[in-house]
Amino acid sequence: MRSQASQIVLRVEQLTRTYAGAEHPAINDISFFLNRGECLGLVGESGCGKSTMARCLLRIEDADCGTIQLGGHDIARLDGRRLRPHRRRIQIVFQNPSAALNPKLTIGASLIDPYEQLGRDAKLPHFTYTSKEGYIRQLLEAVELPSELASRYPHELSGGQRQRVTIARAIGIEPDVVILDEPTASLDVISQGSILQLLTDLRTSLGLSYLFISHDLAAVHRMSQRIMVMQSGRIVDRFGADALFAEERHPYTKELISIF
Repeated sequence: MRSQASQIVLRVEQLTRTYAGAEHPAINDISFFLNRGECLGLVGESGCGKSTMARCLLRIEDADCGTIQLGGHDIARLDGRRLRPHRRRIQIVFQNPSAALNPKLTIGASLIDPYEQLGRDAKLPHFTYTSKEGYIRQLLEAVELPSELASRYPHELSGGQRQRVTIARAIGIEPDVVILDEPTASLDVISQGSILQLLTDLRTSLGLSYLFISHDLAAVHRMSQRIMVMQSGRIVDRFGADALFAEERHPYTKELISIF
């Protein structure tokens, strides 16, 4: 049996980010770890710092201080060419698939782009690259979409189909960590359920590790093995999903439960 340390794919310590002119940090002293094959939930109201944290993890924004250990490297300290090889290791599914997909590219072109930019030198155990067409077909099949969609454009797909495409983009280069940033927020109720089930199935079949970010406690509880609660830029509670209703929960967690 492997030790817990050998299972950890992402470890964040004391991550802090303050915007210019702000009175308080957007995120303050954030620390957590993510195990391989796990879904770790992060729940909190809009504006509490969840998306800021995601942007810092992706190095879209720079944290003021703290460490982000990924693949044996502190990527918070890397930049330029030293950072590039590690960008493949952490990918994101955004809440708005229409904004995430280039309207001028076909679905096939959108799916192949991450591989051509970041994945050529990677060993991909699940998605074999022998040709562009074959690789694209594998990704579409993985998210339960027909291969004919490869030649279509984003506006020709439904919202649920577009979100499946963004999921395929994120998993296609087989990252160590996938950040799910409100992945069902823009979808109808039926599509929400099917997307959550797809994400669960992919985590099981591909051994993916998720950081699931949402204001929806019900969705986080459904998806996650462990849950963190964020309020005003701080993690105020953390627990196993089966302990959600325990008496010792933080008052803010209890407030979220009351509207569960």
